[in-house]
This record gives sequence, structure tokens and C-alpha cells, in this order.
Amino acid sequence: MRKRYEDRLKVRTWEECLEQFINWKRVQGVSKHTITDYKRSMTLFMSRYPDAWDSPQNLKVMLFEHLGQPDIAPATFNSRLVYLRTFLNWCVENKYIKENPIAKLKKRHEEGRRVSVSIEVLRELLKVPDQSTFVGLRDYALILLTLDTGIRPSEALALVPSNFRPKAREIHVTALTAKTRRSRDLPISEATIKAMNRLIRSRPQGWADKVPIFCTYEGNALNRHVWGDRLERHSKKIGVHIRPYDLRHIYALESIRNGSSSFAVQKTLGHTTMEMTRRYVALVNDDLKIEHAKTSPLNKIADDKPKRKRLTKINVEDDEE
Repeated sequence: MRKRYEDRLKVRTWEECLEQFINWKRVQGVSKHTITDYKRSMTLFMSRYPDAWDSPQNLKVMLFEHLGQPDIAPATFNSRLVYLRTFLNWCVENKYIKENPIAKLKKRHEEGRRVSVSIEVLRELLKVPDQSTFVGLRDYALILLTLDTGIRPSEALALVPSNFRPKAREIHVTALTAKTRRSRDLPISEATIKAMNRLIRSRPQGWADKVPIFCTYEGNALNRHVWGDRLERHSKKIGVHIRPYDLRHIYALESIRNGSSSFAVQKTLGHTTMEMTRRYVALVNDDLKIEHAKTSPLNKIADDKPKRKRLTKINVEDDEE
């Protein structure tokens, strides 16, 4: 009788489970943006399939339908899988559900996305924000900072004036605001220092460290979605589509092309492993292969259709070797 009573206590709505899961994640020190992504992923799933939590069979069928939608991009699939799987694994551990139907599903392979933006296009982009206004100067400085450091949008938008160290020529990303919960110092160039100094000097003195560096005109926090809309508006004026994360990609690719080591790029980007950094290295190697195919001297020297010489004798030892 007592066991059945305890089992009955374990019955929770998905909202109750999610709330407890989020509290658990907060105790672990997970960032606000990651918390938001967990909420968004589960809310999206349950809004599409409101009966999914009614039974184990419903949950299984509807999870597979949700993740198996046609034409879903690998990155979208992987994002949904990771957030839902982590939450459901926690539910199993706490005996809110018996099993996680997607526990053994693997991520799909993602091809590295090549961001093809020329230096000339970037120069034109930097001319678009009106630096005579606070908002224009803010956008200009944020573009420069991202191109200079590869900082994540969420990390940049959380910076406060005390994180800006012009004398040391660096930006400090705190453990509290870093996605990986590891602090790091990012070297910055003179152009970035000048732009950020101008931006900070244009702020009301009363804001101090209470207001982020990259805020709205009224001093409110700027979120990554609003910043994405701003950057899209600027880039459309020069006939291209550039997103905030594209600037991060450009930093990584250009740094490697210009001779930076993969380890230095990994540390600056804040990657915990080399897996993601290797994708940028692979993209640069692909660039070299494409250029080689276009420019190799053998394109002119060798015959277009080389004749195969018929072998009359095969050296078995050489072949096996």
C-alpha cells in the first residue's frame, strides 16, 4: 500500500517536471540562455503534441514524429534531441517516467557551414551603422568586437564596463556569463578599444556597471534576438545576409587562414574540446583544395584525358606492399 502511495506521488505533469528540472539545472550553474533553450524545446514539443505526456506509448510515438519531421536540418535535429533527451533522462532518474524513448538516438552529422563573406563586404557592413547615434555606435562596436574576438553573442551582450580592460587590451568574459561556465580573457585590437571607449563615454554616468555595455538607448538589456534583427537589417542594406554567429565563424576562419594555431582559436572561442574547432580547420583545408583545383599548374601541363597504359605484367610483391 505504501509503495503504491509513493508511486502515486511520483506522477507529475510535464510542467511540474520541467520546473523541477530547471531548478536542478540552475543549481548546477547553467546559463540563463541554456535554461531558456530547455524551456523552449520542451514547450515547442508539448504545444505540438499536447497528449504526449498521457502515456508512454504516446510519448514514444510523438517524440519520433517530432524528431522525424521531413527536411529537418541536422543542426535543428541535434538541438531538439540534446535538450529533450537530457530532460527525459532526468525524468527517468527521478522516476517520473519509466523510460526515455530517445535515450539511444544519436546526433546527425553536421557539415561545417562555410560563411563566405569577403573583407570588402565586411568593410561595407561597418559603414552602415550611424555612429553619430548611440544605437549606431553600439552596433558598430559590437560588430568590431565579434570580428576581433569571436565572442558569443550572449557573452558579448552580458558584458559590463568593468569587463572592459583597455589598458590590458582585453575583454574579460566571466564564468557566470560564459556558456561553458569558464572565464576567459580575450585580446582586443586598437580599433575595438577606441569604439568601445566612445560607446562607454556616451552613456549616462548613473548607469555604471548596472547596465550592460551593449544595451538599448533606454539602458535595458539587449537580447540576442533583437541583435540578430539589427544585424540582419544592416546587412540587407549591402545586399547580403549576415547573422551574429556568422561574425564568430568569420573570426575563426580568418584567424586560421592568417596563421593562428587551432589551440589559440579554441581557447579564444571558448570551446571545451577541439571537436568544434576542427570543423573550422577542415573548412580552411577545403578552401585550399578548391583553390588548388583551380590553380594547379598541372591543369595546363597534364593532358585532359590521360591515357592508361596497359600493364603486361603485375609485380605481386609491389602490389601487396
